[in-house]
Amino acid sequence: MFLKFLFKRRLFSNTQENELHTEHHQSGILSASLTKNIACIDAIFSNTPDLTVRFLEIKQTGKQAVLIYLEGLTDKNVINNHVIRPLINDSNIDGDAHVTVGHVMTAIVWSDVEDAILHGMSALFVDGRAEAQLFDTQGWPQRAIEDPKTEASLRGAHQGFVETSSQNIAMIRRYIPNRELKIKELIVGRRGKTKISILYLEDVANVAELHELEHRIKKLNIDSILYTGELNELIEDNYLSPFPQFMLTERPDVTASHILQGRLAVIVDRSSSALIGPTTFTSYFQSADDYSTRWLVASFIRLQRFIGFLIAIFLPSFYIAVISFNYEVIPIKLLLSIGESRGQVPFPPFIEALIMEFAIEMLREAAIRLPQPIGQTVGIVGGIVIGQAAVQAGIVSNIMVIVVALTAIASFILPNYDMASGIRLIRFPMMLLSALFGFFGIVMGIVFLLAHLISLESLGTPFGSPLAPLRIKDLKDTFFRVPLWKLTSRPKSTNPLQPTRLENNHSKDDSQ
Repeated sequence: MFLKFLFKRRLFSNTQENELHTEHHQSGILSASLTKNIACIDAIFSNTPDLTVRFLEIKQTGKQAVLIYLEGLTDKNVINNHVIRPLINDSNIDGDAHVTVGHVMTAIVWSDVEDAILHGMSALFVDGRAEAQLFDTQGWPQRAIEDPKTEASLRGAHQGFVETSSQNIAMIRRYIPNRELKIKELIVGRRGKTKISILYLEDVANVAELHELEHRIKKLNIDSILYTGELNELIEDNYLSPFPQFMLTERPDVTASHILQGRLAVIVDRSSSALIGPTTFTSYFQSADDYSTRWLVASFIRLQRFIGFLIAIFLPSFYIAVISFNYEVIPIKLLLSIGESRGQVPFPPFIEALIMEFAIEMLREAAIRLPQPIGQTVGIVGGIVIGQAAVQAGIVSNIMVIVVALTAIASFILPNYDMASGIRLIRFPMMLLSALFGFFGIVMGIVFLLAHLISLESLGTPFGSPLAPLRIKDLKDTFFRVPLWKLTSRPKSTNPLQPTRLENNHSKDDSQ
């Protein structure tokens, strides 16, 4: 009770408190005096109303102790039942032998104590001991595991990552229960220390790629990493490229599949997505359903995605080039229909396409930001109303509305959001080139696009693989997917230590 009174009334003068804080906190060493340790805690966590200080008396010895934790980051049931109750009812001289929490650590420097408390652990100080016992009592608010929002799947798993890295790693271990699955943990951030975990198969993943990824993360000097997307932008090879060089996914089954192929997965604590690398251009067109559907159907759907990629980039620019420069390639009946539709439009094709594309992009963004029921209404009704009203007002033509609608549908078919966003961005310079130079401008854009894709890298791996450089064996799982029993080797783009992933025992006799 005397210590409690001493703590609440703050009998130490400001000068004495500053001296204690300077002596012990700056030197980094805990004191054997409980009074001095409490004063340092009070100085470190000033203006922290959620800091809880529980004064205890160790049974049998009568020694005074104090348990300190942040209320919102800890599990009160664990603290009361597994820490406080054993300490005051059944403890030995050391005061920690019968504590029944899962993980107990000892700290002798203030930096370790501060980090532990800020990460949801509780610290026990006992009078006469120049150390603190740190108990694993984390219990911050977290949501339940739900179906991924941005990566829907018909036949895949319906579990998505959450904001706790330990749960995300556990979900990946469910898919790869193998001792070769290794985890490297790194801490990044000066103010908010963020735990970053790199997952890989030790006997499969390329060592040079692992060291390169680890080096890029370690050299980051930033206040804190809040989102996986921030880490993605900080470590990517080419920040000027519209194409993503690392894949973001919310699905543990997709993450496990890439790890089995020899890639590296990065889990950022407090973020609900994983970062996959190195990646190639064709890997962004693959979906979890491709490997749970018959190969003929999966190949057809994948071809649709690549055709949608071409339509999403080149259809508006093709329309502009044809109407502005090369209308002779249009059949005469269709040309008359287009001319009649554009008869009252006062704008050139480029301005017409620009107006409609910006309108579609704003509708798409509004549908994402609004609540789901309202967003769907805005997307459907808004598109119909604006398109019909624009045609009747003579701002755009009917054929332009069809072109923009097909372009939007083609971009929706792509399974990866980051790749689809990059394609939406490329569409506008392609439209400008076609408005200036016609078909020649489109060809120029294609040449620049191919040159950029060939020169791009992901963790030092060619982004255009297996097309540039050409790797025949990897073409089995690019534009189409061959039967699974023929996918016997891992992609060469990952440079795996063990290239073989499946022994091909499929034969005609077995199939019969």
